[in-house]
Amino acid sequence: METISPPHLRTAISANYADLSDALRTAADYIAENQVEIATRSLRSVASASGVSPASYTRLARALGFSDYEALREQARNELSHRGRDTFQDKARKLRSDADLPLLPRQVSTCIDNIKALVDDIDPAVLDAAVDRLSQSRKIILIGALASAGFTDYFAYLAKWFDDRWVVAGRNGATLGSTLAGITSADTVIVLSKHPYAHRSVRAAKVAAGNGAQVIVLTDSHAFPGLQFANYHFIQRTESPHFFSSYAATLVLIETITGMLVARAGAEAEARIQEVDRHNRLLDEFENV
Repeated sequence: METISPPHLRTAISANYADLSDALRTAADYIAENQVEIATRSLRSVASASGVSPASYTRLARALGFSDYEALREQARNELSHRGRDTFQDKARKLRSDADLPLLPRQVSTCIDNIKALVDDIDPAVLDAAVDRLSQSRKIILIGALASAGFTDYFAYLAKWFDDRWVVAGRNGATLGSTLAGITSADTVIVLSKHPYAHRSVRAAKVAAGNGAQVIVLTDSHAFPGLQFANYHFIQRTESPHFFSSYAATLVLIETITGMLVARAGAEAEARIQEVDRHNRLLDEFENV
């Protein structure tokens, strides 16, 4: 008989989060960020610390595909045994202590695992719906701070080749407030944020949702505070032997989204790409080789 492996906790939470009640979402958020407590403390203690009833955790376990809460707890223990909870400083210290070990194969292997996990962590139907929304939006605003800022620039760089509706908020002399001013339900805001989360990204998601815009969040955990304002969210794994989180899976997701948009846009996108390329060459943006 084939043995069925239990679902990865983050994968299970990501796949079922939209269908959970508010109480179960609170429990899921707590589990996602407190696996040590889930693995080592009693259900009564976890319920008291999180402010969610024991019965809600039992219901959540079944909603996530586990037979009961104890099965979920055992999965938390198994996952903790395969990954550490090092701080950035701890990981930097480990890099130094492992200086004699080749880093490249370890980094490549971990990033490949993160990328492969996208297939399980992202619902294709939700991704299609989010891309459809982007296709129909009047304006698309990208928001990213700290390490995420450069990746929003890359997102916009790709998108602007075939679509002129994209704007990176708070860059090139424009304030975040001026970019968000006037957004409506016709617009979509994409927030990219990884731990440690930037306050401005959370506030921007709140402002965008308050103005009626659709919000798409790309993040690394259900603990991102701005997730409550998202119409669509996509979780990417960021494990890495490096001292900082890896954005490898996020880059693949960005390139996937822009590729899907080009495919939907058809001949119009192709014509704009050709025109952008022509102007870049006229302006000597490219080295002639």
